[in-house]
Amino acid sequence: MKLRIATYNIHKGVTSFSGRPRIHALKQALTQLDADLLFLQEVQGRHDRIAIRHAAHWPQQAQHEYLAGESHHVAYGMNAVYDHGHHGNAFLSRFAIASSRNQDVSDHAYESRGILHCVVNIEGVEVHCYVIHLGLFARSRHRQTAALIEAVRASSPPDAPLIIAGDFNDWGNKLSDFLRIRLGVTEVFEQQSMPHGLMGYLRKLGGMRQVVQPARTFPASMPWLRLDRIYLRGFEVESAEVMRGGLWSTLSDHAPIVSTLRLK
Repeated sequence: MKLRIATYNIHKGVTSFSGRPRIHALKQALTQLDADLLFLQEVQGRHDRIAIRHAAHWPQQAQHEYLAGESHHVAYGMNAVYDHGHHGNAFLSRFAIASSRNQDVSDHAYESRGILHCVVNIEGVEVHCYVIHLGLFARSRHRQTAALIEAVRASSPPDAPLIIAGDFNDWGNKLSDFLRIRLGVTEVFEQQSMPHGLMGYLRKLGGMRQVVQPARTFPASMPWLRLDRIYLRGFEVESAEVMRGGLWSTLSDHAPIVSTLRLK
């Protein structure tokens, strides 16, 4: 069974500098991705000021509901709340969402962060999906990663297929080993680049460590930093790519990652 998934920090559906709405173009672009599962960060659940200022270009629905439309089920994890609105993570799924839970993992008062955990049943198999957006400070990210590991262990069986995707803000790639050792996951580009056949056997025999190189996704106009990730357990990667150039360079400050998986 094949599964197409994507992770994307949508920057609240507005341009980076002028704050002009891009949410309608975002929806069209996401439709073109044709993803079965979408892991979205910085989703604007409500913003009264933009809704008034740009009434003609701002949907009446919350962004997660608008982006899901009639093609996907949706769950929303509200993280940051303010007088004129709120934003957080969202999970969109072509499959019915059996359960969802949002866990607050904010590390200090200046950044509101959460883990959105959803369970979907895909051809009789329960797949655990976690949408994450980690903090900007290294110590916060380490504590939030520890909370993520604890949450995964507490909420899913040790052999259950799972997908953890989002904006990790981990430009130094300090967290991959931590997640791999504690949860038995691999990152999609790491798995895609693993050598097979004789070369793979020789590397394994010689104890050669696979160099993990997540994709460059930020800034979208000229990706340089490796911020966005998809970690997997129980899946094989058929393809993984970063959507670059053209419209993708203007929709958000991040570029999305799209991957085709096969359930083991």
